[in-house]
Amino acid sequence: MRWTRHLFDFSAAKRHFPPATLDAIQHAIAASEHRHRGEIVFAVEGSLPLAEAFTRRTPRERAHEVFARLRVWNTEQNTGVLVYLLLAEHAIEIVADRGIAAKVAEDEWRQVCALMQARFAHGDYQGGALAGVEAITAILVRHFPADGGPNRDELPDRPVLL
Repeated sequence: MRWTRHLFDFSAAKRHFPPATLDAIQHAIAASEHRHRGEIVFAVEGSLPLAEAFTRRTPRERAHEVFARLRVWNTEQNTGVLVYLLLAEHAIEIVADRGIAAKVAEDEWRQVCALMQARFAHGDYQGGALAGVEAITAILVRHFPADGGPNRDELPDRPVLL
């Protein structure tokens, strides 16, 4: 009955991520990106379109589609990172561009997802998102520190509600 979760969770993104929470995440991402050469994109989807909910498409597959649709792959140094939440399935996926994937193990991303999930499970969506951004920041600072050169903001910092 996967589709029933998607049928009734269409407004979850706006409910759990109101404008003040989106503002806080945006500011955290902007501050983060001054410390490293990565680009963080945060996307929240309450539920899949019903036609997709009937398929066996996984949240990971959907995250890859969103990664492409939001052009997270389109950074000069291939250092884009997508945080994708599918609330109807309590799924958190992190997709990193090839420049980052070459240096960061999947286990590090799983730890970030677990950190966020623990906060979300207690209803703390803002705290979980901010903890996730900070954990991603630590990873990116370690592997892709700011080098003092120009660090232009290539992707929007504002979280996307799908």
